[in-house]
Amino acid sequence: MAHEVENMFSVKETPWHGLGAVIANAPSIEEVLKLAGLNWTVSLQPLHLQMPDGSLKTVNEKAIVRDSDHSVLGYTGKRYRPLQNHEALSFFKPFTETGLCQFETAGSLRHGQRIWIMAHLNTSEMEIVKGDTVRKYLLLSAGHDGKMGIRVGFTPMRVVCANTLSMAHASAESKLIRVFHSSRTLANLEALRDTINAADAAFEATANQYRRLAQRGVNKTDIAKYVDLVFYNGKQAESDREKLARQTLNDNITRLFETGHGNAQDGVSGTYWALYNGVTQYLSYEQGRTADSRIDSLWYGANKDLNRDALNVALTMAG
Repeated sequence: MAHEVENMFSVKETPWHGLGAVIANAPSIEEVLKLAGLNWTVSLQPLHLQMPDGSLKTVNEKAIVRDSDHSVLGYTGKRYRPLQNHEALSFFKPFTETGLCQFETAGSLRHGQRIWIMAHLNTSEMEIVKGDTVRKYLLLSAGHDGKMGIRVGFTPMRVVCANTLSMAHASAESKLIRVFHSSRTLANLEALRDTINAADAAFEATANQYRRLAQRGVNKTDIAKYVDLVFYNGKQAESDREKLARQTLNDNITRLFETGHGNAQDGVSGTYWALYNGVTQYLSYEQGRTADSRIDSLWYGANKDLNRDALNVALTMAG
């Protein structure tokens, strides 16, 4: 399978199994577009239907075309207003200029159909147990395919393994905020700043949930139940093939629970915090065929929901 990551950069470390260019220092807002390969625009082009008599009839839908290479990224209705990459980037300007955050990675997926910009918040890291910390990030992602709107929100990442975690289900600010492409998009992005300013409290609420997981022990029966609830909604396997697949998944999660990055250290080993991170490591680095398809799913697709469910089930089982 071809890589879904078209272009990207990251600061100091290469994420997701070697994808992207690595730079030494956080770039300025002016440098991000070039480093991430996002220095292009899109435009809407009319579509025509060829009639039986050979004439062309203009239809309401339009093609979303990347101007740099004239590739068609998607199709949309007449009310759609493209949000250009430089406009999306401008959302971060107040934060970078005041030193509240610094860019860490950005890029595009699916030949430009989806783009992302992620910045590290320059606030204190959250220590879950001694030596095990979680960093706070601001993530903006947008679609040029006519299907996915703009999403702005927060995501925690565990430092020891770079696992993408889920925010606590009790935090209203934890959800990625979806904004559709329209003439009001830029105004909506401005309005999101008030919500983003409340993020630190939401992160701390989430850290407290993680700490609770680190205080609850797990046995092998708990692991099997946890895997069934997270991945299969508690439904019983029906065929021998399905039973074998479940056993393989259970073995993988058990292995990562015991020996995954950071899971063998004191205060983590044998806890629901280790079990949850076994799932996040599996989703981030093992499930799926390619590293970039995994991150696509983890941020936008089915694995995003699995990540959320994994945290919620762990919190419920931990009591």
